[in-house]
Amino acid sequence: MTTPDPAGLLYAPDRLSPDEAQSLTARLLNRCDDGELYLQYTASESFAFDDGRLKTADYSRDSGFGLRGVSGDSTGFAHANEISSAAIARAGETLQLLDPSVGDKAAPPVRTNRHLYTEESPLDLVPFAEKVALLEKIDAVARAKDPRVAQVSAFLLANWSVVDIIRPDGFTARDIRPLVRLNVQIVAEMNGRRETGSYGFGGRFLYDDLFDEGRWMHAVDEAVRQALVNLDSVPAPAGECTVLLGPGWPGVLLHEAVGHGLEGDFNRKGTSAFSGRVGERVAAPGVTIVDDGSIANRRGSLSIDDEGTPTRETVLIEDGILKGYMQDRLNARLMGVEPTGNGRRQSYEHAPMPRMTNTFMRSGDDDPSELLSRVKNGIYATSFGGGQVDITSGKFVFACTEAYKVEDGRVVAPIKGATLIGDGPSVLTRVIGIGDDMALDEGVGVCGKGGQSVPAGVGQPTLLIDGITVGGTG
Repeated sequence: MTTPDPAGLLYAPDRLSPDEAQSLTARLLNRCDDGELYLQYTASESFAFDDGRLKTADYSRDSGFGLRGVSGDSTGFAHANEISSAAIARAGETLQLLDPSVGDKAAPPVRTNRHLYTEESPLDLVPFAEKVALLEKIDAVARAKDPRVAQVSAFLLANWSVVDIIRPDGFTARDIRPLVRLNVQIVAEMNGRRETGSYGFGGRFLYDDLFDEGRWMHAVDEAVRQALVNLDSVPAPAGECTVLLGPGWPGVLLHEAVGHGLEGDFNRKGTSAFSGRVGERVAAPGVTIVDDGSIANRRGSLSIDDEGTPTRETVLIEDGILKGYMQDRLNARLMGVEPTGNGRRQSYEHAPMPRMTNTFMRSGDDDPSELLSRVKNGIYATSFGGGQVDITSGKFVFACTEAYKVEDGRVVAPIKGATLIGDGPSVLTRVIGIGDDMALDEGVGVCGKGGQSVPAGVGQPTLLIDGITVGGTG
């Protein structure tokens, strides 16, 4: 099958033409400082294989528009799942409630011809039967790994989205975004005790990597390994102790505890623990945190953000000093800085806001094994599940899904029920070792904010932190 014509999915002679979209946008937003018409078509599919059989196979298509006008610090927004001149004109009536613009119009985004991912649709390149067969193989291989494997769940997901951004000043941009993901979840049982393990990977590419035997076999191995490790786990200790965080996915802790506090809207409103602190030391020397939406094929990457701004590398904290924030167009304009390509939205039904893309800490110079040797009494956390954070204070709570007790520099036992409790600004100042092994996560992250979810990436090197409160069961 061939990839559909993108323009044909957004425009139709009897509903809306590109020229009509441009003239409508110019007319409806002429009283505004900024804004855009956002057109989107999305095709999605998901497969769930559980208990030895295919449980669900969903395929959906959706299309619609979001019309946004910005005047001063006020935003008017309307959306509909009908892409037509009449529907867009009706949506424009909402913007009449905005005060007319009194200042200069916002300049359009910088144009780019950069493409960070393929424009082909992953949905159409692999037959249905092959997708089901992959999930069947994952189930069979996982069950054959160990007699303690009691349950196997495998999930295959993909979507393909076409986006057109049309501004009243004549600027237009199109982005075509693939996204795939494979997840494996294992339940292991022994002597009446049941524990879980999971592993997933994906990114903005086609299904090829997911169907590569080496890649999906690794996912199975890791999910089974984690479940079996947790079968041997002992109750986690409680209290403040030294914590060693593994590379890669544990960067989700920094994403929540620090990343959201560095987004422009919270800082413009003065509600972040980092508000007004640019140029100050907010972290230990050696701590450099970056948001970069321009890394090819990564889950959190975009050629352009959802306002048309090209993504880029943005250094947020450099050697412990706060350098700036992640910005969309609205907050950047009101704060007198440049947008950083972080204006993101879940879909055409949502207005954009400043959001992370791929947020990570850069490598340091320490040998990870040497960092482990420094832990006299603490824990080593290599994987996390759910967490939550209060933006104003930076306080967070995170559950460990794989962690170990460490004594005198040696891993002595896996632990269960550990949660890390602290606040982002304090944690950054307590970093006492930064490994030379920075890794990005495997491509499964989802970030929530303001009721919107978007794909995101995280990463970090092995990180030694002198004192985090551990909530345990022992």
